[in-house]
Amino acid sequence: MPIQFKMVAKRNNLVQPPEVNYYPCAVNQGEETLESLAQKICAASSLTEADCFGVMYALSNAISEALTDGKIVRIDSLGTFQLTLKATGSPEPTVRGKSLIKENKIVFKPSKRLKARVAKATYEQLK
Repeated sequence: MPIQFKMVAKRNNLVQPPEVNYYPCAVNQGEETLESLAQKICAASSLTEADCFGVMYALSNAISEALTDGKIVRIDSLGTFQLTLKATGSPEPTVRGKSLIKENKIVFKPSKRLKARVAKATYEQLK
């Protein structure tokens, strides 16, 4: 199925006079849940839906546990998950940094294989 997109107007206020340009923007076609992915996987394999759901749920838990243990999670055919920190700076390196941390974020870097498969996508403009 082609990736559907629409043209969206975006205003550039950095130039005088301000100008409007139109850019393609992907249109969301809904979402896939853990349950719907389990159904698709069980239809393409000899596993039951419950088996697929259980494995994916356990994988999700294993990834979050590894990330909180400070590890990078690499799934060769999917990509890499890694934690990054958002914090305020300190003028002195001797300050205990824990109080400076505001939040953490999960960064996902897709694998070359996943990028290559998505790069083959076709596109269709909505009217």
